[in-house]
Amino acid sequence: MNQHGMNRMAPDRHAADNRLLRHSGLLSRLNLESLTKAFSLTSPMLIITLCFLGGCNDSPSPLNPSGPSALAAARLWWGMFGFSALLMLVVVAIWLFALWRKPVTYTEAQVRRLSLRWIVGGGLVLPIISLLVLLSFAIPMGYRMLPLPVNGQAPVQIEVTGHQWWWEIRYPDVGIRIKNELHLPAGVPVDLHLHSADVIHSFWAPRLAGKLDMIPGRTNILRLEADMPGHFHAQCSEFCGIGHAHMVLAVHVHTRKEYQAWLEAYKHE
Repeated sequence: MNQHGMNRMAPDRHAADNRLLRHSGLLSRLNLESLTKAFSLTSPMLIITLCFLGGCNDSPSPLNPSGPSALAAARLWWGMFGFSALLMLVVVAIWLFALWRKPVTYTEAQVRRLSLRWIVGGGLVLPIISLLVLLSFAIPMGYRMLPLPVNGQAPVQIEVTGHQWWWEIRYPDVGIRIKNELHLPAGVPVDLHLHSADVIHSFWAPRLAGKLDMIPGRTNILRLEADMPGHFHAQCSEFCGIGHAHMVLAVHVHTRKEYQAWLEAYKHE
């Protein structure tokens, strides 16, 4: 037995073990530092997002719908939000797997094959499936917002004209013209014929319907319906000049009987 040779191997073996331990410790520190850095970057964004979502509990929030059209828009928003959150979880799971998995040696052929799978799967299959899922959900929701004919019921027609920076409301059937106030009957579909007298405006009653642009020289029709009586908020959602922020509209929804009484009382004023 070569005693000197055995003595030389022992220190070499211990040195190799020490290098392995140091390498493992370095990887652990790198993984911990990566997770800490990722958390420090994402936690402020999460807090800010939660603060914004908390603000959606106010009365004008479109996530607090009070009509069929607004309900369709809210369901569309929640569907897209849920799908986006699911995709984010999948991406984070893949990222964590890549971060914590043990290193694997691949041949050049395996690298090409894996690269092709990721390109086809992540660049073609995933976007196509995502778009099909979103469209299959979004198209029916959008269809419910259109001013389609209503069986056995004629929608109430109201003319809404945007000015810089106020609203002109006309009820053509009874000859009423008012300013910055919109009166509607509850439980009845209403078609707002939107016009603009100067620049592009956009009508938005968050709890009753989606947005629709008001373009000079054109008439766009917005269908909305309120489920119950109450007071709501509408505004111009397209920047239209220095007074844009003050271009608000008070929406008063009455019962059918009270709405008819309001029309009769206003005609005699």
